[in-house]
Amino acid sequence: MTPAFEKLQQALKRLPGVGYRSAERIALHLLVEKPARLPELVATLEEASRAVRRCVRCGNLAEDELCAVCADGRRDASVVCVVEHTPDLVAMERAGAFRGVYHVLHGRLSPINGVGPEELNWASLRGRIEAGEVRELILALGNDVEGEATCHFITQQLADAGGGAGAATPGEAAQGPVKVSRIGFGLPSGGGVLYADAVTLRSALEGRREYR
Repeated sequence: MTPAFEKLQQALKRLPGVGYRSAERIALHLLVEKPARLPELVATLEEASRAVRRCVRCGNLAEDELCAVCADGRRDASVVCVVEHTPDLVAMERAGAFRGVYHVLHGRLSPINGVGPEELNWASLRGRIEAGEVRELILALGNDVEGEATCHFITQQLADAGGGAGAATPGEAAQGPVKVSRIGFGLPSGGGVLYADAVTLRSALEGRREYR
């Protein structure tokens, strides 16, 4: 194969879920079998990179300031489901069991990998809580050590700010304290939201419990 082909294959292999053989097949498909599709793909990628951004409120994908979920007046904006990544949000929406809104952290705490609170989309979630927008936080994070550590961090931050169970956040005196719940596991130990089926996600939401 040519150096340019090898370079394309290596670039494709860096994509999630694409191994050596898959990268080779995609490269051959675009360059040899269906070369007419290549300009359209390149143009679509460039357009998406220009148009798609993070929602200023929740961190979901958006083309305006707010994503489609945050802009939907029919959703209960006081119930916020916290997820690690955008694909987790997509999986929850596909299940069709949740009518609140979301907050995407874009990761989870992992000191061993250098991921601290500053690397997460935490500050904007804290702002939503302090503004009195949130009645309940549903923590839909992975059932593993890092997911649990992130849940503990969030609840500790709420407690330190006076916004956990039994205390109201600033600006929330009339609304009452923020309830923190954890989705029920339904989800396998060590697993996350992304690969769960719709029935499992629905059971996990319906079986959520107060997180302490």
